[in-house]
Amino acid sequence: MRAVSYLGLLASFALRVSSLTYKCADFSSLLVNEAAGITYTDNGATAKFDTILANHGTNLARIRVWTAGDYDLPQALQIAKRAKAAGMSLLVDLHYSDTWADPGKQAIPSSWPTDLSGLNTQIYTYTQNLVQSFADQGTPITILQIGNEINSGILWPVGEISENGYNGLSQLLHSGVQGARAASSSVKTMIHLANGWDQSGVTSFYQNVFIQGALSASDVDIMGFSFYPFYDTRATLSALQSSMAAITKAYGKQYMVVETDWPEACSGTTMSEPSIPISVTGQQTWVSDIRSTLGKVSGALGICYWEPGWIGNAALGSSCSDALLVDSNGATRASIDMFSADM
Repeated sequence: MRAVSYLGLLASFALRVSSLTYKCADFSSLLVNEAAGITYTDNGATAKFDTILANHGTNLARIRVWTAGDYDLPQALQIAKRAKAAGMSLLVDLHYSDTWADPGKQAIPSSWPTDLSGLNTQIYTYTQNLVQSFADQGTPITILQIGNEINSGILWPVGEISENGYNGLSQLLHSGVQGARAASSSVKTMIHLANGWDQSGVTSFYQNVFIQGALSASDVDIMGFSFYPFYDTRATLSALQSSMAAITKAYGKQYMVVETDWPEACSGTTMSEPSIPISVTGQQTWVSDIRSTLGKVSGALGICYWEPGWIGNAALGSSCSDALLVDSNGATRASIDMFSADM
């Protein structure tokens, strides 16, 4: 463990994080957890998890939207109302799928067309109507992700890079952006890639995805990236800095780390930053160190911690057993304060 006192760590983190515009949490599982009977406590008092996050400094709610299932539009709209009431802005993460979308899977929704022309029309209309739905209920979207971790494309196989190159993907992304902007002149569009630390992969994607007559650099307001410490030991803070420096130099865009977390408990996994302890203190150190890293590259907007309260899924898709900011009983850990600057 680093030779720094716990209180000193918190004070240092608060000073460094205060300049971030967005201190974000993805708590898309909120209604799923509540339906399962999960409750939360903060300093011994029972409270709703969205309220707890807001009370500890979270000012941006990231909400995933599927075209069906547990994370469909009606659920997302309910969470948006609660996030807005708690004082948060909204980052909406469109998967354009009936289920999870990531670099390994991007399935076309079951009710959507399966040809490029039809999908261009569908994604435009779907995105336009969705953005309008959020605005109509008084919860306008601040940032909209046009896809989730789209390194391999979207709406496979039509928009799958390995099958059809970048042209179809570029068209589909442009159609999604245009649909969003038809509904709102203020929404900021984001392209989201996994492995933000991978300078070569990030650079290659953007060198190929901008195609005349389809997606242009002006279609992208913000670049979003996932940055996890347990999938690849090359995902170091220095690699993240180099990658962000290269991509912002090339395009001059603002950027965010829109997915990250750190384990409170983990065994048998080598972390990309092994000097950071696997513990509650380590969770704070990890996010603090990301903030310091982003501070070295202009254009950083914020950091989003992924699913900090998803009890019953504490591993959060990793090989580690627990990356939550609450314990198994729903009591907040000290790491819930990682975004409490400006309080």
